[in-house]
Amino acid sequence: MNGGLGVSLDVRDFLKQRGGRNVTKIIKVLTVDDHPLLREGIAAVLEGEQDVELVAEAANGQEAIELFRRHRPDVTLMDLQMPGMNGIETIVAIRSEFPDARFVVLTTYQGDVQALRALKAGASGYLLKNMLRKDLLETIRAVNAGKRRIPPEIAAELAEHMTQDALTDREIEVLRRVANGNSNKIIGVQLSVSEATIKGHMKSILAKLGANDRTHAVTIAIKRGFIDG
Repeated sequence: MNGGLGVSLDVRDFLKQRGGRNVTKIIKVLTVDDHPLLREGIAAVLEGEQDVELVAEAANGQEAIELFRRHRPDVTLMDLQMPGMNGIETIVAIRSEFPDARFVVLTTYQGDVQALRALKAGASGYLLKNMLRKDLLETIRAVNAGKRRIPPEIAAELAEHMTQDALTDREIEVLRRVANGNSNKIIGVQLSVSEATIKGHMKSILAKLGANDRTHAVTIAIKRGFIDG
């Protein structure tokens, strides 16, 4: 018995039934990730939280757009590395329709380029997937409150790399072709420049990335988000 009513109300239902009094607003969350296990893990973390409700899950960018229109979540948890429409493209698409949409991006990599792109696209939070259980709820609440939430280690890496020279568009193009297995000579032919010019680009790339060789440069470039894996 509860105050003579003969029923006991779940706290979440009670809050929803407060009408215009809105004592505590439930934060509606949409999860977007192509890995079911990750989505299940997020659902497990959110389950039982009185102020956070998982309203929908999407496995790709197009699903995310459709579900966002339907549910209008307060915070969207967005995977960056998805096949097809990636996380950043999905953020841009949703924000073009809903400019006030709030996003927390999820990634396996601590890549500064990915972080910068996500923040420029409109993300307010950034989380590594191995930090979800520790920081997910605090990040959701902070972003919902209009704050930015970036882990200290990612913020430090951003500050470090922003003081260094970024790769030029031509250097990124050369790296893409190296990643596809092309030699300097072949890349030179493809780009209509000499082999010596390509060697010069590679020297600059190795120095900027702190790489030991071509393979190492490609690995670093993928991790930092300069090129796709």
